[in-house]
Amino acid sequence: MEQRKRLVAYFSASGVTRRAAQQIAIAAGADLFEIEPKIPYTNADLNWSNAKSRSSIEMKNPASRPEIATRVEAMADYDTVYVGFPVWWYVAPTIINTFLESYDFSGKTVVLFATSGGSGFGGTVKSLMGSVPATTRIIEGAVFRGRWTESEIKGVAEKG
Repeated sequence: MEQRKRLVAYFSASGVTRRAAQQIAIAAGADLFEIEPKIPYTNADLNWSNAKSRSSIEMKNPASRPEIATRVEAMADYDTVYVGFPVWWYVAPTIINTFLESYDFSGKTVVLFATSGGSGFGGTVKSLMGSVPATTRIIEGAVFRGRWTESEIKGVAEKG
């Protein structure tokens, strides 16, 4: 039987999502890929309380697609892709839509995981469905708030 190949792809604005992604990659036996914006976000860009900040402007426009700096090599080889991000305005940052629209996810399983100061997934799945083919299976993994347990990490890893 052929071994399934797994990838953990993540966008991290402050490093919290990166920590979760690294732990999930270990637990799932997956490769790791950072979704890096072509133009990195500054602290001012991430100031959600400033309506004129880059993140606020992007999130007010559902069609916003920030460019990504690098590509996953051999995405076709992966059966399961864990996609991690911080929750912004009750959904995934639009760079996640950019990532999903950059590859063919037909027949793949996408397991979402997120970090948040307090909110859950909100409208995340609905906001991402249009960025993948109908044959893509999207699963809500977990939302991690600040601290998490090894059991919670394994729970997400096992969903793929």
